[in-house]
Amino acid sequence: MVKIIRNVHVYSPQDLGIKDVLVLGDKIAAIEDEIKIDLGGLVDLEEIDGSGKILTPGFIDCHVHILGGGGEGGFSTRTPEITLSTLTSAGVTSVVGTLGTDGICRDINALLAKARGLEEEGVSSYIYTGAYQIPTPSLTGDVMKDIMAIDKVIGVGEIALSDHRSSQPTFEEFVRLAANVRVAGMLSGKAGIINIHMGDGKTNLDYLNRAVEETELPIYQFLPTHMGRNPDLFEEGIKYMKKGGYCDFTGADDPDLWEREYGEVRISKALKRIIDEEISYDLFTFTSDGQGSFPMFDENNNYIGLGMGKSSCLLEAIQECVFKEDIPLEIALRGLTINPAKILKLKGKGEILPGYDADFNLLDEKTLEIHSVFAKGKTMVQDRKLKVLGTFDPGQEGFPKA
Repeated sequence: MVKIIRNVHVYSPQDLGIKDVLVLGDKIAAIEDEIKIDLGGLVDLEEIDGSGKILTPGFIDCHVHILGGGGEGGFSTRTPEITLSTLTSAGVTSVVGTLGTDGICRDINALLAKARGLEEEGVSSYIYTGAYQIPTPSLTGDVMKDIMAIDKVIGVGEIALSDHRSSQPTFEEFVRLAANVRVAGMLSGKAGIINIHMGDGKTNLDYLNRAVEETELPIYQFLPTHMGRNPDLFEEGIKYMKKGGYCDFTGADDPDLWEREYGEVRISKALKRIIDEEISYDLFTFTSDGQGSFPMFDENNNYIGLGMGKSSCLLEAIQECVFKEDIPLEIALRGLTINPAKILKLKGKGEILPGYDADFNLLDEKTLEIHSVFAKGKTMVQDRKLKVLGTFDPGQEGFPKA
């Protein structure tokens, strides 16, 4: 199948202006002011009018509990596995799966199987090996072997620090794991990133700062997440980014609630601060923590309630960046496109360029709402209707209910 999207405003994520985009199979073939092509009727040609729409790279959600997460409130609080439509209706065409608190009842083998299932259904998938704990679980018995031998494993995570649910590792244990992950990444040509869950503890980024100052490990080996969790952690994150470190910021289904009740720094305000501080635009990513539980604890760390992450929060965060904080769209999009692709070494992802995978979204130019979603050239969502359903997706024509 050949597709041409005509007269569409392309953000690569850089603003390229009004273009025609040619798709051959699962790749972007050309981006030109005007594309003329005559296939002589030998091949089906689909022409899509992109007038009044914005074409962006497909979103990369690089921290999702695709197998489900949670369980901090007991077995009944384990969240369900993600469905294909939960991702595609949010414009997510590439996903990185991770375990979390529970690395016992959920394991890497099941995580890998779920990632392969999502790939079969049409999106691109990758995983982290490991979970909160150190020593961390693996599939082969060695995280280095996992990274080197298993195609979808790109690093280790999420390892918990500064959190009452972590395994309270020593600094030496943490550094040894990070060093092994780095070497495995080098040997396999992968990112070898160690993804770190940051909790509400007082130690904040102490281990990361010490690792950079006291060892030979480079600062770009770490990707701490949930960096807007509270004002203190966020301020430490700003200092860390000024040193050249990456920071990942988690979206929220109800950012007003989390900002009001828990002091969380929402994505739009975090990005505004990054811009004001003249920090490099290459250093931030946005993720949903999708299907992960958002457990709430009292002052004594007793469980009091539960929410669940959704990938849909990411586009809402982009809309807030543009419409509430007056941040240029090309900057806001970086957190979901080019930045995670480069940080995690996801080849052919994150940009609208010839030869790259045909993963892209069509957004309404005025509202930035999703109109259509394409993954590896296949139409997943068209005119806000799901065209491809996952095996266990409900059979509705429209988007899944929140």
